[in-house]
Amino acid sequence: MKTRLNLTLWVLVLLVISSAKSQNVSTRTNEFEVDFSDPKKLANSVIPVINWITPTAESNYVGEAKYKIKIEVESAKPLKNIQIIIKETPESASRGMLNIEPATESERHKAVIEKNLTLMDGENVLEIIAENEDGVKTVSYRSVRVGTTGLTDASKLDRTDYAVLFTTNDYEHWPDLVNPVNDGRMIAEELKKNYGYKVEVLEGGTQSDILKKLREYAEKKYKPLDQLFIFFAGHGQFDQTFGEGFVVTKESQANDVAKTTYLSHNRLRSIVNNIPCEHIFLAMDVCFGGTFDQAIAHRGLDDEAYKEASQAEMVTRKLTYKTRRYLTSGGKEYVPDGRPGMNSPFARKFLEALRSRGGKDMLLSLGEINTYVEALKPQPRAGEFGDNAPGSDFVFVIK
Repeated sequence: MKTRLNLTLWVLVLLVISSAKSQNVSTRTNEFEVDFSDPKKLANSVIPVINWITPTAESNYVGEAKYKIKIEVESAKPLKNIQIIIKETPESASRGMLNIEPATESERHKAVIEKNLTLMDGENVLEIIAENEDGVKTVSYRSVRVGTTGLTDASKLDRTDYAVLFTTNDYEHWPDLVNPVNDGRMIAEELKKNYGYKVEVLEGGTQSDILKKLREYAEKKYKPLDQLFIFFAGHGQFDQTFGEGFVVTKESQANDVAKTTYLSHNRLRSIVNNIPCEHIFLAMDVCFGGTFDQAIAHRGLDDEAYKEASQAEMVTRKLTYKTRRYLTSGGKEYVPDGRPGMNSPFARKFLEALRSRGGKDMLLSLGEINTYVEALKPQPRAGEFGDNAPGSDFVFVIK
């Protein structure tokens, strides 16, 4: 008999192991299967645990055959060996196999394996089998589709794109602006109409309103390939004494020395990083927005150098790595609001990028967006924050 269990029930599984009838465990992203058929091996042993570092998603799409994986295997009982098997389907015969025997005592309890694999065009199932010295095995899978058909199918994956935009024109204690609200509405319309995003726009929000809305997104349930786009447009400020940038909200006081009426970049960075969505892109069209990056915040005001954003990986690779990326309309300086009804310069270029529809492949990546905004003055800043994984990206897919 097979029973499918959520990972949250892991402790219960260990409690019933002495009476269980199983020797193999198959793990996936959020659940695993236990086969209770043979109690002898499990009675006095502990099940090895396989943790996928790369890729994290169960289904992955790439345009080329070279593919890198990284896994971590832990076991209270010493590990005997770890196998990496490549198949066309979980039930088919092996296309290739690597057998890895932990070399040191430390690796026999915790092994980190990083391998570059050569896959075949079409569907590839990566099967990892970890066996401890008692013969107890854990089996885990990932699927990787290789080729141009994989790129085409990326837009049809079981995933949802979300966007939440925070825009403010009218302030209680700061000069009013003319374009943020209109900019947000136009960007929201492009995201809904052409990219299929589920969009919310919060206009003229107080600090409390913004934090409540971000909490809603922090409490959502996300699938591994879901994306979240967060956009801010309005006033921003940098405090030289605190060495920190701030989002100016509707009620922010003009002479608030303690900055308690402002939303600090440090707090915003922490909140956004902890939203349980794998792929998040934050864009900020505010003055001093570049100080969202702590490295820029701690430079002198006249330092114009900055770390350029890396070139975007292929869109389907983005679906594999955890994303925490940002793009701001400037660095440690004021940015123009623009002429009334004409969009801010940053929003104008961002809309131009969205309306390009990503070119022939209809996939608009961060690297492509940067080519639209990089010539602006002041120069926009791009980078990563929080738990961003190397090679990550964020993509806008035409629906």
